[in-house]
Amino acid sequence: MKYDVLAAIGLSLFAGLSTGIGGLFLLVFKKINTKILSVALGFSAGVMIYVSFVEILPEASKYLGQAYGVKKGDWITFIAFFAGIFLIAIIDKLVPEKDNPHEPQNVDQLDVCGFGQNSQKLIKTGKLAALAITIHNFPEGLATFVSGMNELSLGIAIAVAVAIHNIPEGISVALPIYCATGNKKKAFLMSLVSGLAEPAGAIIAFLFLSPFLNDIVFGIIYASIAGIMVFISLDELLPSAREYGEHHLAIFGLICGMIVMGLSLLLLG
Repeated sequence: MKYDVLAAIGLSLFAGLSTGIGGLFLLVFKKINTKILSVALGFSAGVMIYVSFVEILPEASKYLGQAYGVKKGDWITFIAFFAGIFLIAIIDKLVPEKDNPHEPQNVDQLDVCGFGQNSQKLIKTGKLAALAITIHNFPEGLATFVSGMNELSLGIAIAVAVAIHNIPEGISVALPIYCATGNKKKAFLMSLVSGLAEPAGAIIAFLFLSPFLNDIVFGIIYASIAGIMVFISLDELLPSAREYGEHHLAIFGLICGMIVMGLSLLLLG
């Protein structure tokens, strides 16, 4: 049990701190390869959608069916799934669109500015993006933790998908801070710290939920996680993938993500 908890928190830490990879990419390369980013985001969406419908929702239905019977369990699974969608949609709505790193960004913004002027407005934009990511990443940390604690292979798959989609979020934090200050280290550190909400979500989940974890709680959380990941994929990842690249690249990444996720579940299951 102890090692399961440590592994689950470790997965959340890995997924969260991948925002720092976005900050690092921005500072190492003069221009981000948007086509690769497009495929990666599509890939992440494919992993999330496939695992939500093929693995997580059936698991939720199984747990809740054992507790309440098949028909009632299916109804609770249905309600919890859409509750997860509405929860992340409300969180998304509370963050202003212009400060929301989950909104697709213009490709031109991925060019490193390089002028290094002091600008309080740009610094504020970077800090607001970091705050928005913190708010959004909390439920993702919970999802990674609970999945990893209950089934490590599933937790790894979710952590990898979340990590990929956190990379452009790190870019959205680092870019305005670097453009305002010319300080690469400060921009990178801010992008890295912004991902700490995910392991924080994992630790809080362990402290508050561990005494209550049973089949019913696992079932409800699993169904909600599936809803959260489907919403993120459809509302954020696929639109961003199309913005950064081409429609066919995004779909290619999506299909590849589904194939890799399906094969990993078959081989590791």
